[in-house]
Amino acid sequence: MLDLIIKVVFAHLIGDFVLQTNKMVADIKHKGIKSPALLKHTAIHFIALLVITGFEEKYIIGVWILSMLHLLIDIFTKTYLSKKLNSIKVLLIDQGLHAISIALFVYYYYPFEIDWTIIMGKNALALYSAIVLLVYASPIIIKKLIELLNFTVPSNGLANAGKYIGILERLFIFLFVVLQRWEGIGFLLAAKSIFRFGDLKANKEVKLTEYILIGTLMSFGLGIAIALLYSFVISL
Repeated sequence: MLDLIIKVVFAHLIGDFVLQTNKMVADIKHKGIKSPALLKHTAIHFIALLVITGFEEKYIIGVWILSMLHLLIDIFTKTYLSKKLNSIKVLLIDQGLHAISIALFVYYYYPFEIDWTIIMGKNALALYSAIVLLVYASPIIIKKLIELLNFTVPSNGLANAGKYIGILERLFIFLFVVLQRWEGIGFLLAAKSIFRFGDLKANKEVKLTEYILIGTLMSFGLGIAIALLYSFVISL
C-alpha cells in the first residue's frame, strides 16, 4: 500500500507543480471550463499515473477514474472557487480534495482503516490546541498588551506583515522547543535582529524599535510557554 501511495503522490506532484505551466494556469483562469489547458492538464496526470504504476492492468480503470476526479476538482476550484476566495484558500481546498481522491484510489486497491484514537486522541488534541494558541490566540493577547503603550505604528509596510511574522516565529519556536533544539531560538532571534532591528537603528526609530522589541519578546515568550505546556501535557 505504501508503495502505491508514494507512486500516486509523486505523479500528482509532477503533474500539478512541475508540468503545469504558468501559461496553462492563466489560460484556465481566463477561459474557465472552455480552456484546452484543462484537458491537457488532465491528460498529463493520466499519462503520469499510467507510467508511475507501470501500466499495470489492474490499475488502469482506477487511474482513469482518478484522472476524471482530478478534472472535476480542477473545474470546481480553478473556475468557480477562484472567483470567490483568495488564491491561498483555493490552493488548500484544491490540494485537500486531491488528497481525498488519492486516498479513495488507494483504499479501492488496499482497504485501510483510519485510527481515530490517534487523530482525536489526547496528544492530537493537545497539538491542535497548541496550534490554535500559537496562530489565533497569541496575536490577540499581544495586540491587547501592546495597546497599553499608546503608540501608533506607521502604516508604510505590508498589511498584517507583523502578524504573520509573529505567527511564523512562534511556530518555529514551538518546533524548536518540542524537538529540544533550543539553539534554534537563538538563531531565530539573531536573524530577526539583523534584518529588522538593524534598519530601525540605522533610521534612529527609537520608539518603533522599542515597540517591535517588546512585541518580539512577548511573541517569543508565548511561543516558548505554549511549547512547554504542550510538552508537559503529552508527558502526563
